[in-house]
Amino acid sequence: MEFTYQRSYRGPLKAVILDWAGTTMDYGCFAPAVVFIEVYKRHGVEISMAQARGPMGAHKRDHIRQIAQMEEVAEKWQAIHGRRPTEEDVEAMFTDFVPMQVKCLADYADLVPGCLEALDEFRKRGLKIGSTTGYTDEMVEVLLVEASKRGYVPDSTVCATQVPAGRPTPWMCLQNAMNLGVFPMEAIVKVGDTLPDIYEGLNAGMWTVGLAMTGNEMGMTLEEIEALDPEVRARKRERAYTRMAQAGAHYVVDAIGDVPPLLDDINARLACGERP
Repeated sequence: MEFTYQRSYRGPLKAVILDWAGTTMDYGCFAPAVVFIEVYKRHGVEISMAQARGPMGAHKRDHIRQIAQMEEVAEKWQAIHGRRPTEEDVEAMFTDFVPMQVKCLADYADLVPGCLEALDEFRKRGLKIGSTTGYTDEMVEVLLVEASKRGYVPDSTVCATQVPAGRPTPWMCLQNAMNLGVFPMEAIVKVGDTLPDIYEGLNAGMWTVGLAMTGNEMGMTLEEIEALDPEVRARKRERAYTRMAQAGAHYVVDAIGDVPPLLDDINARLACGERP
């Protein structure tokens, strides 16, 4: 047969799935980073903020493991402990990490500027709101309480400990879609501030939006960003945009408040039969 035919979805968007730290709350994504540094310090090894941030977006146990696999960190561990870090070390650090992270989450729970306005716009468009995170169940319980106090109540939240594996696999997004009762996956937009956020959305067959300024890519508070020399700020911003675009993001913007205007463009692309 010379011709084959493929069905395409040409309807509107139905949902957005948002990350947490660095996307909707905790400008600069500091809550996990500072605890990773402290956990390694407790085990006698100093790591840098850049090293702590490197695997951001992954399941927190995976994150600790990936830091341990960094050559410089492994060499420091060897010098202190007489051997390279083992899986038992990773598990011990993760055990330390969980209560430390839970204890400080409320201190980093303020919503990113423009978040509530974006959420209102999503609701006005009839979109359901899901969320994914590398945090654990215990941590998500704290997040949901703190977010609710500030006016943010997602329709669905799935964390890495509730699925077979965290990012970059698509399982959290697919579970959100089931929880929300939304399909096909091309009717959903994934929004996040890390490269694993982008990979997660792409692997789930969704449109993806990277946030360059409010999360892990910049890794700075709003005040720190505003205090930067304009040329330095522009270079850092360009680097973040480039990294997210190269990761495959369909769109890259500064912050969640810049996402609503993109939705009309995505709807137009869907109406033409385009898929992510």
